[in-house]
Amino acid sequence: MKNCIKELRRARGLRQEDLAGLLGVSRQTIVAMENNKYDPTLELAMKVARLLGRPVEVIFFLEA
Repeated sequence: MKNCIKELRRARGLRQEDLAGLLGVSRQTIVAMENNKYDPTLELAMKVARLLGRPVEVIFFLEA
């Protein structure tokens, strides 16, 4: 599964550390998600979507 977390995070002026703190996860988790190495749980995906102000299906999507 791909995502656009990095672009949305940067557009909001957040560092990886900032996003991690707001979500209650480690910076390494953010790095792994942004590099498509980790698919978050549904709960974490929904928290990311809420925090970044976009629907889950806009942030996370399947490769074509």
